[in-house]
Amino acid sequence: MIAELRRRAYLSAMQVATWLPRVALPFAAPSRPELLDAAPQEPLKETPAQNEAAAAQATPAAEARPNIARPKIEVPRPGSTPRQAVQPESEPGAEAEAPAAKAEVVPPPRFSLQLLRAGTCMLLVELPTGEAFQSRDPAYLLLKDLLRAAGLPDSPQLIGEPVRWPLLSRGNMDQGPDAARDFVQGFVAARLEEQGECACLWLVGLPAIRFAGEADAEAFNRELQVEGLGAAWALPGLEQLMDEPQRKAELWQAMRRIMRRWKSTE
Repeated sequence: MIAELRRRAYLSAMQVATWLPRVALPFAAPSRPELLDAAPQEPLKETPAQNEAAAAQATPAAEARPNIARPKIEVPRPGSTPRQAVQPESEPGAEAEAPAAKAEVVPPPRFSLQLLRAGTCMLLVELPTGEAFQSRDPAYLLLKDLLRAAGLPDSPQLIGEPVRWPLLSRGNMDQGPDAARDFVQGFVAARLEEQGECACLWLVGLPAIRFAGEADAEAFNRELQVEGLGAAWALPGLEQLMDEPQRKAELWQAMRRIMRRWKSTE
């Protein structure tokens, strides 16, 4: 009987009103004699109302057996403990470790420094134009004024060629800030050993302070004690002093305090 009801539901969904089986169907009801008569010549036309009624009948039949997966229920047996879902263990520190960020490539610093000697002092001076000093350069004339104010010879002696960084325009050699610091400090230390006694090392300009004195702009007009180089004095760059004349007053006050270092050796 269940098969017959299901068959009728399928036929109704397909809008089949009259049908004859070719073979005997299991569990089927006996055929009615009037259905064995010849079918009418013209098919019956269904009205829109009949179509809507047939669709309404087909919908419950189609939804009679929804395809819903039943959850599997596990019945615990006597004396057994229910199993718990085991989560896969993650490796220690796997969550804490984020993907390593690509190391940022730091471009090499660019500067030019000149080492000079004036009396008992050595001067590591930033070259404003990147080229060696000329006798009529405004920056060189300002340097001569500073030396005269400090009581030192105003015609300093050049020590070696200017130090220009980076050393190479191409190649795989490390030319970053650390390499620049090591090179400048090694160069100055070697020249100090060759020149003998040095009462004070002037570091003129931010590149000289950064790569020889391992300091920054906060050290302007202060005394520094640099390992391997001894006592040093940090000064603003010559070009900066020309652009900002108000810095000269602070420089003069600092010079009066530190002047005792080279005055006492005369």
